[in-house]
Amino acid sequence: MTLIKIHMTKLSVNINKIATLRNARGGDVPNVAKVAMDCERFGAQGITVHPRPDQRHITFKDVKDLSDVVSTEFNIEGYPTQDFIDLVTEVGPAQVTLVPDSPEVLTSNAGWDTVKHLGFLKEIVSHFKAKGIRTSLFVETNVHMIEGAKASGTDRIELYTESYAKAYSTDAEVAIKPFALAAEYANNLGLGVNAGHDLSLENLEYFASQVPGLLEVSIGHALISDALYYGLENTVQMYRSKLQKAN
Repeated sequence: MTLIKIHMTKLSVNINKIATLRNARGGDVPNVAKVAMDCERFGAQGITVHPRPDQRHITFKDVKDLSDVVSTEFNIEGYPTQDFIDLVTEVGPAQVTLVPDSPEVLTSNAGWDTVKHLGFLKEIVSHFKAKGIRTSLFVETNVHMIEGAKASGTDRIELYTESYAKAYSTDAEVAIKPFALAAEYANNLGLGVNAGHDLSLENLEYFASQVPGLLEVSIGHALISDALYYGLENTVQMYRSKLQKAN
């Protein structure tokens, strides 16, 4: 079956790894704000950051500084501690993506149990929406979790794509199926669909071509790693090209 899309999936570049490199040496090289602006100049349609409680890469100061210079969609990811809620409320990004990470994890490794945490999520989502900030919940493809997301009042979900990325090279059709079905289900509920985690030049085009209504992908580790070989400008444009071909 050929999927017909009436929109273009946006590329949001996660720049956490730039801050990781800077923090390894101290100082301000590479400059996080400059890289964000360069990514936008090269074609990125959004900038994503994920400040963590220990501020081991993106710091709260970075988030505030970026809010002054990002001209595309600014997406702030994180677990909704009070400090995080206060930061996002102050900055007022286009989107906040809530993830269930505990402070000690290296990277996001699970989606929300939106049924178990429904009351909590409702309260947080309601707060951000009252401030005019679009909300997204990081979830897996389980339809019950998508239903819980809908019940929370969120605008969008972000599908956690690690399982797709791991299985893509073995059997792409099997790997994509739960994501295509989950996106269709979410669309039918009136939820917008984003996606992220381990998407790459290798697997992005197929993913975007098969997932209906995909509004945005957030890509950091693979894109920044590719930039070491291809250069940042060329790499951003290569990822944009994959999305354009998929659409």
